[in-house]
Amino acid sequence: MKRILLSFALLLLAGIAMAQDMSGATLTFKIWDNQTAPHSNGLAEAGAIQNNRPAYTTDAILYLYTPKSGQHNGRGVVICPGGGYRHLSMENEGSKMAEWFTSQGYVAVVLHYRMPNGHPEVPLEDACEAIRLLRGKGEGIPTEWQVEQVGIVGASAGGHLAAMTSTMGWERPDFSLLFYPVISAGEGRQHKGSFDNLLGAQRTEEASAYYSLQNRVTAQTPPAFILFADDDKSVPSINGTLYYAALKSYGIKASLHIYPYGGHGFGMKDTFHYKHSWMPLMLDWIDTILK
Repeated sequence: MKRILLSFALLLLAGIAMAQDMSGATLTFKIWDNQTAPHSNGLAEAGAIQNNRPAYTTDAILYLYTPKSGQHNGRGVVICPGGGYRHLSMENEGSKMAEWFTSQGYVAVVLHYRMPNGHPEVPLEDACEAIRLLRGKGEGIPTEWQVEQVGIVGASAGGHLAAMTSTMGWERPDFSLLFYPVISAGEGRQHKGSFDNLLGAQRTEEASAYYSLQNRVTAQTPPAFILFADDDKSVPSINGTLYYAALKSYGIKASLHIYPYGGHGFGMKDTFHYKHSWMPLMLDWIDTILK
């Protein structure tokens, strides 16, 4: 009996250690899982959570962050963490971003989306549903935090999801904020792991081209603010220039910032030299396009 109790205690402690820390959220609720969502990613169970990074996710979950009383500006953002469509960087590209946005008066929702596992429609329907809920078109978000003006934020593969929602989604945001986004599957441009996870390792050239999002931009695509570091070895900055050029070909408002250095995955890290440069620029840009 003592051995059984000890084993149970160790398992419980391990579970606590592996759990993701989203303690700053005002509210947490599940949108759906593979059994209740329109489509399944085919994964029987989720992977482990390590260093606040859940892998091979099978549930779509919203973490709602809210501004202080009297500071709400009437706007909201849905945040899509990166992770190569394999795991989710829930802290640096999730909760920390949400906390900064709420400090600026925004309602922020961090989206724990399901991994595609070769089913690109799965994360897309999670993101579209998150936007729909934040706009008050469904149940889950308290009325006082529902907003009409909703932006989508995404980093790396989460940036691909944000841009995919902006170009292919049935519930589109009013603007997108893209941190070093994966955009193109072109040779020498792509983050191979992201596209392999999105479409499957045996993906066709046609599928790769279809989900290269510079090819999906139309006159209905919302404006975008795009950030890159020029020395990004994981997702070359040409991904940003391709998306920017596609937007401008339709006369869509866009702002592209390629900083001299900073690598990939800088997110909200204090070590990124230009952190306090992009912040006011982004806020000013949002104010400009939403006037």
